[in-house]
Formats: sequence, C-alpha cells, structure tokens
Amino acid sequence: MLGHPRHLDSTAVTTTPGPHPTATGADQRRGPFRVGDRVQLTDPRGRLHTVTLATGGTFHTHRGYFRHEELIGAPEGTVVVSSGNVEYLALRPLLADHVLSMPRGAAVVYPKDAGQIVTMADIYPGAVVVEAGVGSGALTMSLLRAVGDAGSLHSIERREDFADIARGNVEGFFGGPHPAWQLSVGDLADVLPTVAAPGSVDRVVLDMLAPWENLEVVADALAPGGVLICYVATTTQLSRLGEDVRSDGRYTEPMAWESMVRGWHLEGLSVRPEHRMIGHTGFLLTTRRLADGVEAPLRKRRPAKGAYPVAPDGAPAEDADLWTPESLGERETSPKKVRRAQRDAHPERPTP
Repeated sequence: MLGHPRHLDSTAVTTTPGPHPTATGADQRRGPFRVGDRVQLTDPRGRLHTVTLATGGTFHTHRGYFRHEELIGAPEGTVVVSSGNVEYLALRPLLADHVLSMPRGAAVVYPKDAGQIVTMADIYPGAVVVEAGVGSGALTMSLLRAVGDAGSLHSIERREDFADIARGNVEGFFGGPHPAWQLSVGDLADVLPTVAAPGSVDRVVLDMLAPWENLEVVADALAPGGVLICYVATTTQLSRLGEDVRSDGRYTEPMAWESMVRGWHLEGLSVRPEHRMIGHTGFLLTTRRLADGVEAPLRKRRPAKGAYPVAPDGAPAEDADLWTPESLGERETSPKKVRRAQRDAHPERPTP
C-alpha cells in the first residue's frame, strides 16, 4: 500500500519532465506582435479599439493616426503615440475581449455564461463534446480551450452562413484549424446519429430555440452520467424544457439558474457599483443522463397552484401557439449584417 506523501523516502529519485508539445493557439498568445495579430488598443479615456496588424496598415481616428509597423515586432504592453499625440496601450485581446469584438452574425454567448457552461457542465481535457447552435463561434472557443488538443468537439449549426462566420472566428483566434474541432451544417437530429455512436458522448451543449425537440437524440448519444446543458433566452422556453426533461424519463431532475455580472468603479476612496451592468442574457439548465433502464426517484415536493395551466374542461391547456420563433422573441439577423460578418471573419478572402 502506498503511504502518505510525508512518509516517502527523502532519497527518492526525481525526474525532470521532458518538453511538452505546444497546445494549439498557445503561440498566438505570446511573444512580440506579428502581422495578422489582433491587437486591442486602449486610449487614455479607457475606450477600446481592436485592429488586425497588416504590412503597410494604419490606424486612424479623428485625433490622428499611426502605422502598424510601429507595433509589429514590439512586445505586448507597448504604448504607441498617434500623430495627434494620443497614447494607446497595445495588448492582445483576452478571450472575453475577442468574443465581444469579433465579427458576428448571431448573438454571442457572453463570457459570463461561457464560463458557467464550462464549469457547471464539467467540460474537461479529453472530453467528447457535442455543441449545437454554433452562432458566431463564441462558446466554441471556450469549449475548445477546455477539451484541449486531446479532446473532441463536434459543432453543429443549421445555417451555413453562420457556420462560415464561426469557422473564420475560431480559426482566426487559434491561428488555424483546431485538431479537436469538427463543424457540420445541418439539424442536430439528423447529424448527431451519423457522427456519434450511442453512449459515446460525454457532454452536450445546446444553444437553440427549441432544445426540447432534441432530447431523444441527445439521450441516445450521451453516456450514462453524461451532462446536457442548455442555454435559452426566455422563461417560457425554460419552463417547456424543464417539463420535457422530466417527462422524458432518461434524465435526472433538471437544475436552472442565471448569472449576472456587476462591475465596480474603483478609484481611491470612490469605490461603488457601476451604474451599468450585464444583467440577464439567458438561462442555463443542466441535467444528467441516467443509466439505461433506471427510473429517476419521484419528486417529493408539491407543485405550486397554477403551475400547470388547464383548459375549462380540466384537460391540459393546448400551448402550441406559445412556441413560435416570434412569440419566443427570436430576432431575424439581416442578410446584410451576415454578409458583412462573413467578410470580416475571413479577411484572407478577396473582396468581391
């Protein structure tokens, strides 16, 4: 039997670990600025500007300009002065900064929610993860960082133009294709059975209008104990999803929550909450896959009066009209905005 570490022989031989392979994207995060790097510039008033360094490029504002060559080859944390004598602090954007400034076709999952998803769904290095509803690729970057090069993330997006934007954003952030990432265009119900054997997926992340429609196909793919986490925008979606998870019979009792972030003004003795905050962005619901043939224990608590609406005859009320995209607040992204985001996400493509 192995003893407690304090009982080990002090003469035990220690070995020096050998060199480790560099993780995908790590080289993009360190070293001097290079051509193609995204750089975040902060002016004296705290305003942010994000630029992509290019040979012969310039950064212009109404208060002067400077050439990109002044930053190329310089270390992070450099201050550059424009022709109008304005100082800019130059740093690489953090993941949270990148997500909020990158080209987008669909609304992005905010960093506060992405962090919750990675932690509460226990996305670990080497995990096999399926994501559906890729949007602009914001959450994809956090998931890829969590699973690492040895893991697997299969992202599924219904819209080809959104998938194109996401690919440009993700590969731009990691400096090229990520070895753990696959991206498919199509419906989750059609794609998932073709890419994942039954019981082979550790985690599933859904960011879509009606995730309850895919509970069956997700249950087939998840391994026993696997986690399903869903991101929805409204209470009506949350209610429908929770009830359908319970009635499916293959999942544990769902848990739901939301997170809010409030910044603080910090200057000398003037320390107070900021007047503005990131309030509601969405709800998160988690549940886990039961083993086949196992029934979840019945809930002991009594539902509140009126929790389940009924028709005048006492039967459950029909609510089909509640679940249209319009009634759930889904906003259609304009084609013009999507085309612009595609151009911005793929700067290497020639302009038509």
